[in-house]
Order: sequence, then structure tokens, then C-alpha cells
Amino acid sequence: MTKNGNILYPFKLWQFLLANAVLAIIILAVFFGNAFSNPQRFLSGFVWSYSICITQWIGPAFIGALLDKKITWIKQPVTRTFVEIGSLLLWSVTAFISVQLIMYYLVLGIQPQNAWASIQNSILVTFLISLFISLTFTAIGFFKAWRKSALNEALLKAEMMTYKYNALRNQLNPHFLFNSFNVLSDLVYEDQEQAVKFIRQLSSLFRFVLDVRDKELVSLDEEVDFLKSYAGLLSTRFGDKLQLDINLPEKSGLMVIPMTLQLLIENSVKHNEVSTKNPLFVKIYTENDFLIVENPLQPKSTLEESKKTGLSNLEQQYSFFTGQKIKVTHDKEIFRVSIPLIQQE
Repeated sequence: MTKNGNILYPFKLWQFLLANAVLAIIILAVFFGNAFSNPQRFLSGFVWSYSICITQWIGPAFIGALLDKKITWIKQPVTRTFVEIGSLLLWSVTAFISVQLIMYYLVLGIQPQNAWASIQNSILVTFLISLFISLTFTAIGFFKAWRKSALNEALLKAEMMTYKYNALRNQLNPHFLFNSFNVLSDLVYEDQEQAVKFIRQLSSLFRFVLDVRDKELVSLDEEVDFLKSYAGLLSTRFGDKLQLDINLPEKSGLMVIPMTLQLLIENSVKHNEVSTKNPLFVKIYTENDFLIVENPLQPKSTLEESKKTGLSNLEQQYSFFTGQKIKVTHDKEIFRVSIPLIQQE
């Protein structure tokens, strides 16, 4: 019922006021035909019906906006249904009777205690009308929430497809293939046993990519298995110049987006010097429901061009699964990325 703080969404204020004026005139024409007999009667009848219309509209709008912050349709549909119907019914009956009492006094000069006897005669009709209004606003709220959820799900699928494409493209980019096949061609002549091992690691890596192409999340154990295959390739390429310290729990039931660790390790290698003089030590561990990858800051003398899409892409994907955000922190010595871990449902 709201958008950017406007409880009348999708109406603007003037549209809301005009709609209520039109509705008030229709009510007069249908139920009080004699209200058009003279200007004074029309004016008093219009104010009366307009007051009923506007209170029966603005109240449910406020209640819906308030409940949206406290009880969501998606997470608590049954609770939201009963609370909303009860709240709207209470408001509708109270507002209807209050308007009647005020208008009896202002238009007809009848004191509230005397007007109550007349209002009591129509209390059943008032209740039924209020119930209809309550059910109508509740149904509208539910279908709006359902439609929003469906749109978000479609958006999520589109985003996940984009991510998978980018992840696969990053994994199979020409630079990666060039380095891998260069290492392989050297190994074929220098160490055939290592070449066979390298091919198996490369095959395992590609198999994982194919296996997760239809998955939105994988277990932390699966991600670590993939990282070991990827680390094997890096070890063959860099030797002792690159060292990974992996300290992660096993069978934890925690989930991550596929190839999260590969992307973070790739970024560490891409932006830092990896040499005999300055070996790169990368630590991978968990802390307070976060997966943490950290490395010492030792920037390359000549940095590779970066489009800075990797972390941005991850941030967008994780936002669909958790309210926690990816944290990037660094000082003069350490660069750290903290990834929120997702509990398996």
C-alpha cells in the first residue's frame, strides 16, 4: 500500500481527494436521491458522504502501511490476515459511527446521546458494510504482496542467470585458459606425472562448473572441494609462492553462492604480488557466521586492469538470500572480505 512513504500509492493527493468526491456523489445519487433537491441539502449530504468515504479509505491505508512494517504477508500470512481484518473492522465501525454522531450534531443539531438511538437501528448494516470493506482491503493487500513476491522471484532468477554466466565467463576467460595451457604445455615436457595431475584438476574444476550451473546455492563443503581443485592449479602454477590456509568447519549445513571462494582467491592473485621474494599467504576461515578470506596487501608494481564487477556481482546475489551484507575491510597491511554464510533450510 506504500511506496517511498506515500500511503496513498498509487494515487497522488489530488487524485485521492477527487476519487473520494466522485464516490461521495455516487453514494448520494444511489441512496439519497432527494439530496439534489436544493443546494443546501446537497452540500450537507456531500460533506456527510465525503467524510464517510475518506475515513473508510485513509484508515485502512494507514493500518496497512503500519502492518507492512510489523507483520509481512509473505512470512506470516495467517497472522497478517486475522490481524488486518480485525484492525480494519474495528476502525471501519468506529469511524462510521463517529462520523454519523458528528454529522447528526453539526447538520441536524441532534446531540450524540439522542443520535445514538437512530444509529443503533442501522448498526447491523454498518457492521456488514465495514466487514465488506475490511475483506476488500485485506484481499487487495494480499494480492499486492503476492504479486511483489512473484516479481522478486522472477528478478532473482534473472540475476542468478546473469551471475552464472559471469562466473562461467570469468572461469573460462582467455587469460585463465592461456595461463593454464601454458603451464600444461611446460609440464608435458618436464613432468608428465604432474601434467596428468594438472589435467585431472582442470577436469574436476570444469565438472563442478557444469554441476552447479542450475544451483543457486551450494554447501560450504562442496565449495571447499572445488577450491581444492582450483588451488591445485594455482599450486602447479605458483608452487610455494602461493599458500592457502583453509580452516573451515565440515558438514556445517552452511551454504554459499557457487564459486565464491574461487572468485575471491582469483582477486587476491590478480591484485597482489606472488613471487619467491614475496609469497602470498591467503587465509580462509569462518567467524561469527561469516566466511572470511584475507591476505596481506602487497600490490603488484603493474596492476592488471580491473572492472570491479566481481564483488559487486556477489553483493547483489547475496542480497537475495540474506539481510547481511558483504564486508570489505583493509588497513595498510591486510585486505579482508567477509561473506555472510547462509543457513541451509
